[in-house]
Amino acid sequence: MAFSRQLLILFSALMAFPAIIAADAEKKIDVVVEGVVYCQSCENAGTWSLSGAKPIPSAKVSVICKNYKDQVSYYKVFETDSNGYFYAQLEGFTMSQCLLEHPLQSCHVKPVSSPLENCNLLTNVNYGLYGAPLRYENKKLFGSGYEAVIFAAGPLAFRPDHCPVPTPNHV
Repeated sequence: MAFSRQLLILFSALMAFPAIIAADAEKKIDVVVEGVVYCQSCENAGTWSLSGAKPIPSAKVSVICKNYKDQVSYYKVFETDSNGYFYAQLEGFTMSQCLLEHPLQSCHVKPVSSPLENCNLLTNVNYGLYGAPLRYENKKLFGSGYEAVIFAAGPLAFRPDHCPVPTPNHV
């Protein structure tokens, strides 16, 4: 008798599952990526240090997401604001139930271009050349029927194309 009762409870839970999925499907959850793009100082060129770096306004970064078959499923270029900050709302990004297509697994950010003529060479700071991975920092936005999960990437950097050769100090 106890077994049939457990079976009935399990069957009832399974029957309610589609209703739970339908309720969640109505709630829109956006994915957002944020970060900052800098111009690395000549003193730190060739390193990952951003000491003395300055933010780059109007720099462009791309967000690239790939599906479990390693095919590009999302690509868009975003521009930084006057403080070098980008807020990339991934409109149209869809995620299947496959864990490999979660933004933390499937999306990366790459620097694309810098408007500064004297600071426009790509660096590999935070793996920018290959695609900076996303980080979850427990940031969310909530609204009426709206939720956004915010991931971070970078910071990313460009470097000057010409740095003066350091002169040795003679005593």
